[in-house]
Amino acid sequence: MLGNVVKLFGCSSLCTTQSVLLQSSRNTFVLKRRTPPNLYKKNQKSGKLRGRHYVYDLVEDTTIKKKPNLEVVLTAFVEGIGSKGDVVSLKPNVAYNKLLLPGLAVYKTPESVAKYATEKDEKETEVHSSAYAQRTVNKLESLILAVVMNKDHAWVIEPWHIKTSLRKAGYYVPEHAITLPETPITGPDLLKQNKEFYCTVTINSLEKARVRCRIHHWSTEPSERLPYVFEHWKLDAEPLFGQDTQK
Repeated sequence: MLGNVVKLFGCSSLCTTQSVLLQSSRNTFVLKRRTPPNLYKKNQKSGKLRGRHYVYDLVEDTTIKKKPNLEVVLTAFVEGIGSKGDVVSLKPNVAYNKLLLPGLAVYKTPESVAKYATEKDEKETEVHSSAYAQRTVNKLESLILAVVMNKDHAWVIEPWHIKTSLRKAGYYVPEHAITLPETPITGPDLLKQNKEFYCTVTINSLEKARVRCRIHHWSTEPSERLPYVFEHWKLDAEPLFGQDTQK
């Protein structure tokens, strides 16, 4: 009898274990037979499937299927996206992580659209001309603009000089949007070399960006040119006007 008990506990069926952490996969693959089997009449015995009948072509893989955009209503101004009350359509991960989680937006519903459309008419503490205006201000204020002037002929810095320098840096700004310091800047004057001053760029007649400008003298004669300074924009520069400091 003892031997039967030992055999019972030694049975493989009692030692097998199964994982309880298995989770069903939600992936779906839509397939299509490359060679469909023949059709048969009613009550007719179907024939045996061949190997060619088990060759499938992938029609759709839901794991890589692009998810549709998610529409949300902004509850505050978001730089580069929109103003309060705007309905925007974004990728699900962007809308969820950058807007819904921080509380900057809510899901689009008739109630939320009506609620924030009403609040949109109210005056906000900060007014923006467009969703990208503040981003443009940040870009311009982080720029160190090289204003290259002639070393051999007299000049006075005018708005078109700044416009040309900005165009070289990849920014198109009309002349009427550029405001220079009240004190005229004249040259050539090597004492002003690499000295810094600020000009103001007005965006959409509303936002204002203070652009850091540095004067660099240039001669058409190679022998008269100043020695090149490697990565000169990383060096500290003295202000051209003593009271002109970064706010």
